[in-house]
Amino acid sequence: MTKLNVLVCGSSGYIGIELIKILIKHKKINIKYLCGNSSVGKKISLYDKSLSKIKLPIISKFKKTFLSDIDIIFSALPNGGAQKLSKYLLEKNLLIDLSADFRLKNSNEYLKWYKNQHSAKNLIKDALYSLPELKKNLIKNIKIISSPGCYPTSILLPLAPLIKKNLISRKNIIIDSKSGYSGAGRSIHKKYKYMNLYESLSAYGVSNHRHNAEIQQELNLYTKKKCYFDFTPHLSPMFKGIMTTMYVDINKNTDPKKIHKYLSKFFSNCKFVKIKKINSLLSTNEVINTNNCVISLCYSKNKNKLIILSAIDNLIKGGGGQAVQSMNIFYGFRENEGLNV
Repeated sequence: MTKLNVLVCGSSGYIGIELIKILIKHKKINIKYLCGNSSVGKKISLYDKSLSKIKLPIISKFKKTFLSDIDIIFSALPNGGAQKLSKYLLEKNLLIDLSADFRLKNSNEYLKWYKNQHSAKNLIKDALYSLPELKKNLIKNIKIISSPGCYPTSILLPLAPLIKKNLISRKNIIIDSKSGYSGAGRSIHKKYKYMNLYESLSAYGVSNHRHNAEIQQELNLYTKKKCYFDFTPHLSPMFKGIMTTMYVDINKNTDPKKIHKYLSKFFSNCKFVKIKKINSLLSTNEVINTNNCVISLCYSKNKNKLIILSAIDNLIKGGGGQAVQSMNIFYGFRENEGLNV
């Protein structure tokens, strides 16, 4: 099979770099263009020395004429960037967006949470919120793949199936997430220049983090129930990784062992979701540099409560890896092609 030509926009960011590292290992992909703004004219190896021996294009300014040579556009641009790109799509192009531009189905919700008018409202209907383990059968006949946010990935994978099966309550869900500082992008050091990133833990976006919107949307859509949760993210003194801890109420006529059995069976054919033995401890170290989500169900000291631990690499399963996973499914490639298992 002829290799598919790929363009990566936002190539020098943390997620862009991880995406490139995955794509250079992919047997079906040829990286045709790397695009950026402040990085134009530079080699990508300037941003990651491990790429210095790989023959890759010099970073260039995006031109819409590039799209006639391209099958897939990966956009790792800040919010708003993929909306602009989407207007130039040709019939042959697939856009895979790693920002929030096409995650929300309602443009008013986008305005509410992202404080900007959506400039490609007519294309929202052509996009799929692509969490592969929950939507694998839908990843086809679409123009835009919208890759989920990092926090929502770690949250939705364990929660959504359990709520849908009515094993845990859809109410009173407490979600506590901790992420490495790479999740805030390369500008993190300017944005938090007075904060000791390497030796402190900081709560942020309390009650109003933007990922609330897609968590709410996808829980409600997948479970067909109105779900109620509180989500608080934290910036932790590590480069990457996410650890999410969820506190939920167990419904009547079930228990942690039955819930563990169900979740293990639900994900039994999923290459990238691992369910640990019940009551196992969990560390982000178990998922770094992989496309895996590792989940542990733990007993609570309180009756009818369950503690759910979920860990991912925010730049891979919460970023470039999950985007490539969706691409693999769309084109009928091996789901784990180019990805670490």
